Amino acid sequence: MITIKSKRDIEEIGKACEVLAEVFREVAPLMVPGARARDIDKFIEESIRRREGRPAFKGYTGADGIPFPASCCISIDAEVVHGIPGKRVFKEGQIVGLDVGVELNGYYGDAARTFLIGEVKQDIQRLIGITREALYHGIDKARKNNRLFDISHAVQTWSEKHGFSVVRELSGHGIGKSLHEEPQIPNYGSPGRGPHLHPGMVLAIEPMINFGEKEIITADDGWTVITSDGKPSAHWEETIVITEGDPLILTNGDWEN
Repeated sequence: MITIKSKRDIEEIGKACEVLAEVFREVAPLMVPGARARDIDKFIEESIRRREGRPAFKGYTGADGIPFPASCCISIDAEVVHGIPGKRVFKEGQIVGLDVGVELNGYYGDAARTFLIGEVKQDIQRLIGITREALYHGIDKARKNNRLFDISHAVQTWSEKHGFSVVRELSGHGIGKSLHEEPQIPNYGSPGRGPHLHPGMVLAIEPMINFGEKEIITADDGWTVITSDGKPSAHWEETIVITEGDPLILTNGDWEN
């Protein structure tokens, strides 16, 4: 069931999202060659808890019943999403997707960014730029009286127009008093379809765009999703609310990598 959030609900979700924005600003300077993924994960958890929040991903149980072991998802190069930090060390030329969820006072926010680690090839930089642009094209369709798949179609057409492919097995989602709520928001589809959008709907929109083919596989750890052809993937996500006018980005849409 798709819920329309009250003004108070939106204010509380906004507080969780504000924590997220502050965490990303703090961690950005640390995303450099030589950084250890587990240290980034620890830093993010401490940053969230210092603001009286809780890392929403830590202990979250997936479809296979396996609890996620870290506070954030760190996905490197061909890892699409849900990478487990572990002992890995960032290397020059890699790209790293950082996906973070926060629970604060019973409300949730969710956001992701893809970082450049040192000097990255220009075509991979372009992948990240198009992924972020696709997100904002999707957000622009998150308006009163539009349909859900208007968002999906905008993401897909912008990504494919530039020669990239859209992951189809994973999607964005509603968010509020739970990390994942209805509706599911695919990153592909035909416009004019799906439920109507109404003010008060809070959505986490998150394009996952591959440099190569769209197919993906899941690693033996039960969490890490990887491109089937081993080519890089980028991920960008914002939590937004539909209003009577322009969509409002709660996770700070002015943030820059």
